[in-house]
Amino acid sequence: MPADIPSHPILSPEAAAALEKRLFAGDERAEWKAMAQAGVAVASAALGDMEEAGGFPAGGRILLLAGKGNNAGDAFIAARDILGLYPGSSCDVLLAFGQRGLKSQASKAWRGLSEAGRGRVRAVTASEVGAAYDLCLDGIFGYQFRPPLPPGAVAAVAAADRADIRLRAAVDLPSGLNSKGAFSADFTYATGVAKAPLLSGTHAGRPRYLDLGFFEKEAPGAPAGADRVLLPSILRPLAGLRPFGIDKRTQGHLALVGGSEGYPGAILMAALAALRSGVGLLTVFVPKALAAAYAARAPEAMWVGMPETKSGALSAAGLRVFHARAGRATALAMGPGCGRDPGTHALLKAIARASKVPFLVDADGLQPDIVRTGKAPRILTPHAGELERIARGAELRPLARSIPAVIVAKGPVTRVCAGGPAYHSFLGGPVLSRGGSGDVLAGLTGGLLAQTPHDPMLAACRAVTLHGMAADLLARARGQAAVDILQLLDFLSPALRCAGSGRRG
Repeated sequence: MPADIPSHPILSPEAAAALEKRLFAGDERAEWKAMAQAGVAVASAALGDMEEAGGFPAGGRILLLAGKGNNAGDAFIAARDILGLYPGSSCDVLLAFGQRGLKSQASKAWRGLSEAGRGRVRAVTASEVGAAYDLCLDGIFGYQFRPPLPPGAVAAVAAADRADIRLRAAVDLPSGLNSKGAFSADFTYATGVAKAPLLSGTHAGRPRYLDLGFFEKEAPGAPAGADRVLLPSILRPLAGLRPFGIDKRTQGHLALVGGSEGYPGAILMAALAALRSGVGLLTVFVPKALAAAYAARAPEAMWVGMPETKSGALSAAGLRVFHARAGRATALAMGPGCGRDPGTHALLKAIARASKVPFLVDADGLQPDIVRTGKAPRILTPHAGELERIARGAELRPLARSIPAVIVAKGPVTRVCAGGPAYHSFLGGPVLSRGGSGDVLAGLTGGLLAQTPHDPMLAACRAVTLHGMAADLLARARGQAAVDILQLLDFLSPALRCAGSGRRG
C-alpha cells in the first residue's frame, strides 16, 4: 500500500493568515515564540546558503530592510543571531516606515537587536546605505502586502538595488512581489508556511521552506488536493539501520537500459547513481561495444552487451536478450543516453509493453507513444522540453492522470505529480544546471523504485529530495561552478545523515 509522503501544504496567503490566527489566537507570547523561532531559522538558512558563495566573513556587513510587522521582527532576530555568531560583523537597518511605525512585537525585536549589537547596529536612511554588503535581509512586507509599494518601501528597495550585495534574502515573500519596484531575492525563506505566490513570483529567487512546527498536527485550512512541499524527513527510513539478516535479493534488483555510441556517458552516470541508491542488484543493458569498458569502471553492476544498430545504438533485436537477463528485476529504468535510433525506439516500446514491474522512462525514451505503452506503473522524469514533447499542451496534473504516471517535472523547483497534489522540492539549485544531472537522478530514482516497487510516488519523492539535498551540500562545500556532476554522488551519504539527524545541511 502506498505510504504517506512527508510534506506540508502550500497555502494561499488567505489560508496562511487563517491558519496563524487559529494557531496563536491573539496570544502574544505564542506569537513571540514563533517570531523568535523564525528569526533563528532565517539566520541559519542564510548563513548556510552563503556557503555556496564562500561563506559569511568574520567582518561581514548586513543590510536590513524593515517594515512594520512580523517580517521585520523575523529579520531583526535573524540579524541579532548572526551578529552573535560573528562578533566582528555589523548591521545597517533601514526602517522603511520609521521606528514609530514598528508594531509591538517588531519593536521588541528591534530593541533586542539594538542592545545585542550595541556599537555595531545603526539605523540608516536610504541615502546613507553603503556601497557593499555581504547579506541583505528584506523584512518590509510579507504575504499581507497589497500593491502598490508605498514610497518608503520603494526608497528602501531602490537603495538596496544600488548596493553591491553578495546574497539577497527575503523573509517569507519578497516585498512587493510581482509589482513594480519589488525586492529581487536570491533566496526567499518561507517561514512556517510555504505560500503559493512563492511559486509564481518573478522576484523570489530560490525558495526555502523553514518548518516551524505549524503542521505538527495537520491543521485545517488546506483545501483538498492542495499542492505540497516535500520534507527532508522523507529520507529518514533510508538513513536508519537495515534489518539484520537481509541480503542483496531483498534490497531490489534494477534493470537499467540505455547508452549509445553518440551518448556513451549518460548510462554510466545513471548506473553509478543507481549503485549509490542502496539497491541490492543492478543489471545494465548497453550496446555491446560499451559493455567491457563500463564493467571495468563499475564492476559491482552486471553489464550485458546488447545487439547494436548501424549507428551504435541499442537494436530491437536485443529484446530476447533483455527478457532472458532481466526476468528477476523488481523495477526497470530506460532512456539515459539511448538516442533516437528507430531500432532503439522499437526496443524501448516493446520493453514497456511487456513489463510486469514498474518502470522509469528518461531522456530520449520520453516519446509520446513509449510513455503510454503497457500497463505497468511508471515514473517519467522529463525536463521542461521533454515535458512539452509528451504533454502536447496538457497541464501536469491531467497529463499524469491520463497516462497514467508519476511525473517528475524537473526544473528550478521540481514537481512530482501522479494526478493529485504536486509535491514540490525546494532543494538543489544552479549547481545542478549541468549535463548529467538528469542521468544521476534517473539512476537514483530507478534504484529506489526497485526497493519500493509497490510505491512509485514514494520512490520518486525520495529520489528528488535526496538529489536536491546532495546538490545543496555539494554547492556549499565546493561552490556552484568548479564542480562536476559525479561529485554529487559523494554527497548522497552525507545528505542521508543530515536527514536522519533532522538537519538540512
